[in-house]
Amino acid sequence: MASQDIAVKASTDALFSGSSRSSRRNMGQFIRWALLFGGGILMIMPIVFMISTSLKFPFEVYNLNLIPEEPTIENYTYVLEDGRFYRWFVNSLVISIITTASAVFFDALVGYALCKFKFPGRYLVFIAILSTLMIPTEMLVIPWYLMSKSFGWLDTYWGIMFPGVMTAFGTFLMKQFFETVPDDFLEAARIDGLNEFQIWWQVAMPLVRPALAALAIFVFLGNWTAFIWPLIVTNSVEMYTLPVGLSSFGDEVDVAWELIMTGAAISTLPTLVVFLIFQRFIIRGVVMAGLKG
Repeated sequence: MASQDIAVKASTDALFSGSSRSSRRNMGQFIRWALLFGGGILMIMPIVFMISTSLKFPFEVYNLNLIPEEPTIENYTYVLEDGRFYRWFVNSLVISIITTASAVFFDALVGYALCKFKFPGRYLVFIAILSTLMIPTEMLVIPWYLMSKSFGWLDTYWGIMFPGVMTAFGTFLMKQFFETVPDDFLEAARIDGLNEFQIWWQVAMPLVRPALAALAIFVFLGNWTAFIWPLIVTNSVEMYTLPVGLSSFGDEVDVAWELIMTGAAISTLPTLVVFLIFQRFIIRGVVMAGLKG
C-alpha cells in the first residue's frame, strides 16, 4: 500500500508540475501576443487617423473622433479633380520606378562583382562604398545641387533621380546575399559556356530573389517619400513630386489638413501595391534563411 501511495503521489505531482508548466507557457504566449497586438494597434493608428481626417469637413478636423460625425468624400473629389495632383502623382511614380530598377540592377551587379571576383583592392572599394553611409544626406545636398546646376539638371527628372540610381546600402545587402550562392554553381555555368554576365543574370540573380525584393521595397519607398532633395532641385510646380506638392498644396489652402490627409491617403496606395507584390519573396527568404541556419 505504501508503494502504491508513493506512486499515486508521484503521478499527481507530475501532473500538477506539467499543468503548471503548461499554464506558464500559455501565459507567456498570451503576453507575447498581447504585446504584438498592442504594437500593431500603435503602428496602425496614424493611418486610421489619416483616413478618418480625410473623410471630415473642415470644421470637424480638430475633433479627434475616429468616426466622423458627417462622413464625406468631397475631399477626395476635390483632390482628384485637381490636375496638379495627377501630375505630382505621375512624377513620383516615374521617378520611383526608374530609380528602383536602376538601383536594383547596379547594386546587384556591383555586389556580385565584389563578392565573387578576386581583384586587388576590392576590400578597399567595398569599404569606400560603405563609408558613404556615414555621411548625412544634408551634407551631400550642396555638392548634388552644384553638380546638377553645372550639368543643367535642375528641375528635371534626372536631377531628382541621379542621387539614388545606385545605393551603398543596396550594394552591401546584395554582397552579403551573394555570399550564400555556392561557387560550384557558377563554375558549372562557366563549364556550360555561359559568359560572366549570363552567369550573374541566369544563375546568381534567381538565387537572391528575396534580397532583390527587399531592396526594391526599400528603394521604392525611399524615393516615393523623399522630400528634401526634390524640394531643392525643382523650381516649377509641374516637376514637384507628391510629398513636395502636398506640402505646397497645404500652404496654398491655409493648411487644410483634411485635403492634405486625403492626398496622403491616396499616395499610400502604390506603396501597398509594391509591398503586396514582393512580400511573398521576403517571407520565402526568411524561411530559407531559417532552414540554412
